[in-house]
Amino acid sequence: MPKEYRTIQEVAGPLMLIKNVSGVTYNELGEIELASGERRRCKVLEVNGSDALVQLFESSAGINLSDSKVRFLGHGIELGVSEAMLGRVFDGLGHPKDGKPEIIPEKRADINGTPMNPAARNYPEEFIQTGVSAIDGLNTLVRGQKLPIFSGSGLPHANLAAQIARQAKVRGTNEKFAVVFAAIGITFEEANFFVEDFKKTGAMERTVLFINLANDPAIERIATPRMALTAAEYLAFECGMHVLVIMTDITNYADALREVSAARKEVPGRRGYPGYMYTDLATLYERAGRLKGKDGSITLIPILSMPEDDKTHPIPDLTGYITEGQIILSRELYRKNIAPPIDVLPSLSRLKDKGIGKGKTREDHANTMNQLFAAYARGKEAKELMVILGEAALSDVDKLYAKFADEFEKQYVSQGYTTNRTIEETLEIGWKLLSILPRSELKRIKDEYLDLYYGK
Repeated sequence: MPKEYRTIQEVAGPLMLIKNVSGVTYNELGEIELASGERRRCKVLEVNGSDALVQLFESSAGINLSDSKVRFLGHGIELGVSEAMLGRVFDGLGHPKDGKPEIIPEKRADINGTPMNPAARNYPEEFIQTGVSAIDGLNTLVRGQKLPIFSGSGLPHANLAAQIARQAKVRGTNEKFAVVFAAIGITFEEANFFVEDFKKTGAMERTVLFINLANDPAIERIATPRMALTAAEYLAFECGMHVLVIMTDITNYADALREVSAARKEVPGRRGYPGYMYTDLATLYERAGRLKGKDGSITLIPILSMPEDDKTHPIPDLTGYITEGQIILSRELYRKNIAPPIDVLPSLSRLKDKGIGKGKTREDHANTMNQLFAAYARGKEAKELMVILGEAALSDVDKLYAKFADEFEKQYVSQGYTTNRTIEETLEIGWKLLSILPRSELKRIKDEYLDLYYGK
């Protein structure tokens, strides 16, 4: 039986100091029992001699210091995991939120996970088809990769996230594919949108949802992505599934981190975020990957809304260092009604070369990808010149490039949130667009592919 302490000294906001404790460890869970019998949970933030500083999960309202008692549970936050989690909705601490009973766990796992030994990692190299041309064709997602989506407030990243969760699959295999979706600090409307969308399209039965709403406590927000990754690790490495983890919105997570850090009076770093935010984000992102000797894998798509659309802000900046590329959504394209508004030029998937080519997508993929990038970049330049100097200043070839840029945005990038394109369809659209340009301009594509596909 855990020891009970009646030595609560003071409560300051979400923090509480307990005196004369023994054997209490960092990150341990505790329970506070009020005089009324109500129980609230807390977590040990620091231990100093015989003093323990804990953080409350719920509010501190109504706690009478002299009548309340605390006991420590001897373990950190744990999640009961089992395959029965698929098709279920949980809150940020792993309790059912869908009105169904608690799951019977196969085992209980610490939500902080165990770091993956770099030597035991397998290199990501299998193509994941998301059905979104701007990702599959130009910024290919590979199994085991971490590829964040950089969005801005008000941009439709929720629609894109739901579309990827619905459509993603590893091609040519009948291996089990699961999605773990963590919603961090989002509004009730957004949470409802995801649940309804997954139910309506039948994607729900292969999905585990963890939903932490904006009005839930900050400390729960810090646990939510770890809950999701713990579920993903179980499904991937113990059940052999390919798991796609989507988290939205990492910005809310970082703000919760800042809130907890400020409550502890830590020295702030850039923009008030704690100095250890880089390490903290890495402990999340680095849990994705493939392990040698295991069939399953975790592929991670964290979504973050950049404050003021600024990609030098600490959150996107640090995320960019840890992950392998980024997909950037553009406000300018959104205003042009292009859906999804993916800006392909600054977007990048650093592992795309590993997941494309013969046997994975198609042998002409790499060449057409480079040519589409080059032609779109030149087309955008031509359009800028046209704005400044007028159309008369452009050569005939430049006019074709400008036309190409417009058609590329309309036909290739803009496909709506319900179209699911195979990689072959994406490549065909690419060839159709390249046929706008004369063959002599396509210098990045081998002649053998031009003979096969150009103008067909």
